[in-house]
Amino acid sequence: MEASRPEAGDGIKILHASLYRMGTWSMAKAYQTLGYTTYHGLDEPMSVDWRLVEQAAEATWPSVPNASPRPPFTRDDWDSLWGNRYDAVCDTSAPFTLELFKAYPHAKVVLVQRDFDSWWSSFQKEILDKLFAPFFEVQIFLAWYLVGFRGGHAMRKLVFGFFNATTRTEIEAHGRETYDGFFKQVRATVPPEQLLEYRLGSGWEPLCEFLGKDVPNISFPHLNERKVHSEGISLEKGDILFAMSKKAMLGTMGVGISVAAIWWLLGN
Repeated sequence: MEASRPEAGDGIKILHASLYRMGTWSMAKAYQTLGYTTYHGLDEPMSVDWRLVEQAAEATWPSVPNASPRPPFTRDDWDSLWGNRYDAVCDTSAPFTLELFKAYPHAKVVLVQRDFDSWWSSFQKEILDKLFAPFFEVQIFLAWYLVGFRGGHAMRKLVFGFFNATTRTEIEAHGRETYDGFFKQVRATVPPEQLLEYRLGSGWEPLCEFLGKDVPNISFPHLNERKVHSEGISLEKGDILFAMSKKAMLGTMGVGISVAAIWWLLGN
């Protein structure tokens, strides 16, 4: 099915082309302050349609482990995932930047790039260590089996696909090449008038000038990304735990498996 042709100002207006652990939370809060309805994966993790994120990963990178065959996502598909609800998208959407720009060619793209070495260390600790923690596969299976939560499956497929990998070892081997290639492709694809290379710490002025917004009379958001990320993961686990507890109380699952699931989810 052909994607419907987007019109100027229609759908997603801002694509935040910055990878995980590159200040995405602070930038998301900045977009919200400027009046944009903004997607960030950790804002409300249980409300994200992780099933569609997983399908997007399978459609974009068909070779990811355990992928179901899918045609490439169309504009209508991206609308169903993010375009119908959000003006600006960050974080989980970033690996799909090139695909999203094809669907929303009038969008403005804000690129934020950290030094590779400092970013890679943070990415390994905060993302890879969690996705490949001991018993993580048990955790994500129980979250899916008990409450239908597909976030873990989606994130694994997204990371595998983005790094053209099937194991953590391959992800680490492809890290620098993938990092360089992503930013090079974004710069080569997006017209200069639609691209802002924003440096963290630059404040409101360059961002507001690029977006045609007045400068707010408040400080630019500066959140502790590591702390917020950890709190977001804890919130996600708490939401899953609550949903599982309700299911157990309704008698739809045995007490033993519910206790085991809770124990795993409160682990790593």
